[in-house]
Amino acid sequence: MKAFLITPDTKSIESIEIEGLDDISSRIGFDSIESDAVGADGDRLYFDEECFIRGSTGRFQIDSVIPVAGKGVLIGTTENGDTLQDVRSSIEDLRQRTKFH
Repeated sequence: MKAFLITPDTKSIESIEIEGLDDISSRIGFDSIESDAVGADGDRLYFDEECFIRGSTGRFQIDSVIPVAGKGVLIGTTENGDTLQDVRSSIEDLRQRTKFH
């Protein structure tokens, strides 16, 4: 599935392929993942649940979602958020909506 990896240390957003939650954990670098809905199209941002406790470097924020420390993965989900699917946002749109801190 098509997703986007957000890396605040390098202020980059890149297109990646994800097979499932294990891939998301691997890309983020931790098993303790949490997610938040981002936008109205069903995209969800997955990130390290303990990002601030760990003191991860680099932060970013999409729209008005609370800032996240460390890497994040944006991927699409079904209406109930239970099933992963291709991200709906375009990379250009995401770049405009993302602020790096």
